[in-house]
Formats: sequence, C-alpha cells, structure tokens
Amino acid sequence: MRVELSGTPDFRFKAKAGNGYSFDIGASKSIGGDESGFRPMELLLAGIASCSAIDVVNILKKSRVEFSSMDIEVNGDRKDAIPAPFTGIEVVFKIHGPAVDRAKAEKAVSLALEKYCSVSASLDPAIKVTSKTILDS
Repeated sequence: MRVELSGTPDFRFKAKAGNGYSFDIGASKSIGGDESGFRPMELLLAGIASCSAIDVVNILKKSRVEFSSMDIEVNGDRKDAIPAPFTGIEVVFKIHGPAVDRAKAEKAVSLALEKYCSVSASLDPAIKVTSKTILDS
C-alpha cells in the first residue's frame, strides 16, 4: 500500500493513492491554512468511519440483513495540548431499512470496531472508541 503526497508552502496538499484516486488536504486557518480539503485529524476519523462501515456492510450481508443505506458520523475528542491526540472517538451508525434486526446490526457494529477494522486496531489503545447504532426505517 502506498500513498504519495505533494504540497505547497501555503499548506495545500494533494494525496494520491496507488490506484490513481486523489483528494485535497489542507490546514486550519489558525496555522495559516485556508481550510481547503480535509485536515489530517479529519482523515483519521474518515478512515475509521469508512473502514468500520465496510466491515459492517460485509457482516450484515453475511447475516442476511437487508438495509437500504447507512450513514456514519464520527466525533473525536482531543487533548488540549501539543500534540493534540484523540482521547476518545464515537462512531454513530445510522442504518436505514424497513426491517433491520437490531441485535444483528449492533453485533455487526461491535465486531467491526472491535475485531475487524484495521484502522481502529491501529489506534493507540488509550483512545477509547465507542459506538452507537441507530435504526431508521
């Protein structure tokens, strides 16, 4: 796995994956950036959201749970220091569908975050990762 990053003195970066996909990364205004693109800590939250979401979809499919869509919101609390690592991350899954089994959905979320998600497994163990599962028909 490889990612290349190129940037300019005004904190504008472009990340490019080995498959050719790319996206913008920027910095906060507080350090001279202009908020263009994702900020690095937002990328980490997007990483845990997308990684666990892929696992949840796989687990729900294998459990024969039908759903129409899924929305994930991730909230991170950071230490007020430099560096400012996350101290806690909450991942909220909103699973849409008329007959989603709550127990299976909650188990899928739990398994994804605690057993299968490589991003959450890569975090410092001191970072408390919690989850919430909301069903919406």
